[in-house]
Amino acid sequence: MQQAHIHGGTSVESGLEPGTFRTRNLTTRPPPLIESRYAHNSRIRHSYSQDVFGKTYDEQEETLRRSILLNRLLSIVKFNLRNLTYTLGLNKYSDLSHEEYMKHLNGYKIGNTSRINPKPFVPPNNTKLPDKVDWRDQGLVTPVKDQGQCGSCWAFSSTGALEGQTKKKTGNLISLSEQNLVDCVSENSGCDGGWMDPAFDQVEKEKGIDTEKSYPYVGIQDSCFFNPLTIGATCKGYVDIPSGDENALKQAVATVGPIAVAIDAEDEGFFSYKSGIYDQPNCPNDVGFLTHAVLVVGYGTENGLDYWLVKNSWGPTWGMDGYIKMSRNKNNQCGIATKASYPMV
Repeated sequence: MQQAHIHGGTSVESGLEPGTFRTRNLTTRPPPLIESRYAHNSRIRHSYSQDVFGKTYDEQEETLRRSILLNRLLSIVKFNLRNLTYTLGLNKYSDLSHEEYMKHLNGYKIGNTSRINPKPFVPPNNTKLPDKVDWRDQGLVTPVKDQGQCGSCWAFSSTGALEGQTKKKTGNLISLSEQNLVDCVSENSGCDGGWMDPAFDQVEKEKGIDTEKSYPYVGIQDSCFFNPLTIGATCKGYVDIPSGDENALKQAVATVGPIAVAIDAEDEGFFSYKSGIYDQPNCPNDVGFLTHAVLVVGYGTENGLDYWLVKNSWGPTWGMDGYIKMSRNKNNQCGIATKASYPMV
């Protein structure tokens, strides 16, 4: 039997379909081994907050965070004992409640679409697509970033796509400013959410986006301080990939580069993902369920399971050093191909 990982999550409801992970209070008594191993939650909390992620709280806050973390620890062990296609694990945000997670770490919201004018995707002609793509190997992907407790995932997805296309065009991989987008894209709502097409539109209209170095990220919305003298990339337009078409998304990833996408990330299994292929058969793909923006940087097949390689913006303690493998060719699971787009530079 695969050894259980000591990682984060929330409660697992027995009798669910494989991969299903529900949010509820832990009402069943944990197995004796689990209970005895993690009974000393004060020590666990200390290790998590100070030794692992450097967090400290006052006494009242400490009690709340300790309770949240302990419930996650207990349920993660139970989940991982099921030996499914993926495991769950602690990350720096594992002491947030589900409500806090949804409020602060998800931020994909579609606003006014009347001003958006994307170009149509033109599939490549007679091109044999590779079985595996990982644009990190070609130097098109910057290190994993961290949006903090700000619903700015849309900005990180946007800069990731712009960084990849700029590298392809110029040969230079330049980290771009998410803060520039958070502060300046009026069609979006900064830390309260947004989506990628208005961000690309803003960069096109302003004739550039500043570098991360010149306009560093602070994780709150402020006045716009865009400086045309310190731009790191430009944009000539943007392309929307046909909604729900995973084959078109594969074509785009293989021939264009990293692609900005939105997904349904409400499930606690995504929040606490650690490794493996994230397979959620009941994860909806409708546009109304999309909650989080990420970046597809590749695809492949592992142990007979097709996957998308996805870069998140929750720092390197989450997932596989900040990345997740999500199920591919399973009816557009979690809506990964529902609102996919990329910039032209």
